Amino acid sequence: QVQLRESGGGLVQAGGSLKLSCAASGLALAFGGYALYWFRQPPGKEREFAAKISPGGGMTYYADSVKGRFTISRDNAKKTVYLQMNSLEPEDTAVYYCAVDPSIATRTPRWWGQGTQVTVSS
Repeated sequence: QVQLRESGGGLVQAGGSLKLSCAASGLALAFGGYALYWFRQPPGKEREFAAKISPGGGMTYYADSVKGRFTISRDNAKKTVYLQMNSLEPEDTAVYYCAVDPSIATRTPRWWGQGTQVTVSS
């Protein structure tokens, strides 16, 4: 059974930073063979894509709204994906979800974490 466990969310003031982590277990293939994603769902809105990283880690992609402020990275030995969030804005308030899929090109990854709340105060 695949499990993804996010951590690192919390309350932060605008302009501050947070680093989210997501540890995976139960994947059938080596962790390095999967693309990793971060999505977020602001209050009252639809879930949206935030960032993704290729299986090898050589390619990253970001939503325009977070580009230049967020950095996605991975540690295959620890089976963990990270999201470093800097210069946070109140508009970044959301539940953040990590997700895993064999493909880097999907909009609906196969496995999802339970989410971690990030709240940015003004």
